[in-house]
Amino acid sequence: MNFPVRQKELRDQLASARFDALLISHLPNIRYLCGFTGSAGFLLITERRSIFFSDVRYDRQAHEEVKGAKVIIARKALVIALAEWMGSHLKRPGGISIGVEGEHLTIAEKKHFSDLLPAGVRLKSALGLVERERMVKDVDELASIRAAVNLGAKLFDKAIQVLRPGIREIEVAAEMEYAARVAGAEAMSFPTIIASGARAALPHGRATEKTIACGEFVVCDFGVILGGYCSDQTRTVCVGPAPRDARKAYEGVREAQQASIAAVRAGVRAGDVDEAGRKVLRKAGLGRYFTHSTGHGVGLEIHEIPKIAARQQEVLRPGMVITIEPGVYFPGEWGIRIEDMVVVGDNGCEVLTPTSKEFLAV
Repeated sequence: MNFPVRQKELRDQLASARFDALLISHLPNIRYLCGFTGSAGFLLITERRSIFFSDVRYDRQAHEEVKGAKVIIARKALVIALAEWMGSHLKRPGGISIGVEGEHLTIAEKKHFSDLLPAGVRLKSALGLVERERMVKDVDELASIRAAVNLGAKLFDKAIQVLRPGIREIEVAAEMEYAARVAGAEAMSFPTIIASGARAALPHGRATEKTIACGEFVVCDFGVILGGYCSDQTRTVCVGPAPRDARKAYEGVREAQQASIAAVRAGVRAGDVDEAGRKVLRKAGLGRYFTHSTGHGVGLEIHEIPKIAARQQEVLRPGMVITIEPGVYFPGEWGIRIEDMVVVGDNGCEVLTPTSKEFLAV
């Protein structure tokens, strides 16, 4: 990862954004910019340099991990040490304007920090500057994402091995998560979703004590973190024979997902990718049962921009990594979702998820 280049790209935006410096507090953004993986720190980017602040717990780790920035280890409360340093080092006639991550800093935190700063140092919201840089993945990031996707895909094999009538949803999730850690995953991207029967109609139906019964659809939505990067995949299987109408709906979702994948390429608006799949579902009489967006960006966080949803105007660029995950949900009955991760290219996209999407009954 070329952290100094990432910092320079952000530094180059200071003048146009009318900031004298940027204070990065969101930990995934800090990791993206300098490599630090701990749980406490700030990265300050000025016109000429970058300074990383952390506390004594991370003295050795920060010096080992942080690239492209000077490391300062606070011997007092971190925010106090940061405010004191800024007050003594950032001075300019007419005052100093510091951009802060308004989406990640609470009102209370911002007020506390402002109260510690000397007069003339102003905090202003700098929304999404780093997140927009993170949308397009470089070669190293894509390698990490591919590795995470491939490891995560193997967990579906484990799910198929253990899915049977009488097993509880949480048992299936536990088997998958144990297999993930044994295989080297740092963590799950999110709590594993195993939702069966009527619970499959809940888009985010996390695994519960419910016992899976014969004839039920089971939505399996899962992912791992490897090298700091997330994967995300969903497959829906039937335990035993599926009702005819449910099988037909499955094929409708699969066709809709393929239509959205076929629409992905550089220069296309995110909303058009969403519409491509919805059009198929409407034609199949399933449009009103698709209740969420088609997808989202994935990287250091499981949900990143761009959002792939209706009327979204973001234009896709090569190197963006997004999910394509249409679904249909019949409250009190069942639900179906199919999800892959794809990389945007100039003339189409590369589907990263290797798992078959053919209808599967176990």
